[in-house]
Amino acid sequence: MDDELNITYITLDGHVEVHKYRYLYFVIMLTVYILIICCNFTIVCLIWIHNNLHEPMYIFIAALLINSVLFSTNIYPKLLIDFMSEKQIISYSTCLFQFFLFYSLGSSEFLLLAVMAYDRYVSICKPLQYPTIMTKTTVSIFLCLAWLVPACHIAVLVIMSVDMKLCNLTLRGIFCNNSIYNLHCVSSRVRSIFGVVAVIITALFPLLFILFTYTRILIISYQSCRNVRKKAAQTCLPHLLVLISFSCLCAYDVTIVRLGSDFPKTARLIMTLQVILYHPLFNPIIYGLKMKEISKHLKRLFCQTKAM
Repeated sequence: MDDELNITYITLDGHVEVHKYRYLYFVIMLTVYILIICCNFTIVCLIWIHNNLHEPMYIFIAALLINSVLFSTNIYPKLLIDFMSEKQIISYSTCLFQFFLFYSLGSSEFLLLAVMAYDRYVSICKPLQYPTIMTKTTVSIFLCLAWLVPACHIAVLVIMSVDMKLCNLTLRGIFCNNSIYNLHCVSSRVRSIFGVVAVIITALFPLLFILFTYTRILIISYQSCRNVRKKAAQTCLPHLLVLISFSCLCAYDVTIVRLGSDFPKTARLIMTLQVILYHPLFNPIIYGLKMKEISKHLKRLFCQTKAM
């Protein structure tokens, strides 16, 4: 506790031999962060520039990629500072803010994937009604809800945690996730119940909705002609790959706090790095390679760059 400033500092104890490998960690993480920004914004810019990509499906993809960059920006700058610092610490208020952004943006990804699943469902199962259903207003409302609903839920959890008394000032992690609950002297039943409700609304319901819509798409596609099946495969497969990847990483994050000290420190670090390293790069690679129109524009872009 800092008596003069009255600030509570949390020690981030998830690093492994950071003083020995600080420069290696720093170079690797800085390189990955630059790659995340470049890869995601390359596709976002392509969608912005080309008129034939100004469709709901591509707008939702752009929103998802922007969400990935924001998600990474919440983690990487602080992580890079920690690698070059003697002590890996963070104030409790900053920790709560990082916790808020981490879960707010993470939940937004589930909702964005749910919106994308609905867009594919309407496009494939109700093609004649698609222009009247997926209007610019509808797309704007979906995007706003995808970011605002999780933000409101997580904000309530953060407000509940602000005045909680801390009995432990060491966090077993490299950034602030749900492990902050282990810092509190007593657990709040109200907060736990609200947290479960938030997970159900922002993660479980969207996941079940996605499974339902893709099941319907699969049934309709199987009963339709070859062109419909091909369209469904081209546009739905990338979304499913991203969903499976993100769901596995979220399952780890939810269960890790339950395992506590039983989970080895090195294994915990490796799994945590999967969340912040692998997934933000996975999204642009999958959409860049698997989405036909985006892949076409990427090839043209790289061909022009080589020609110059």
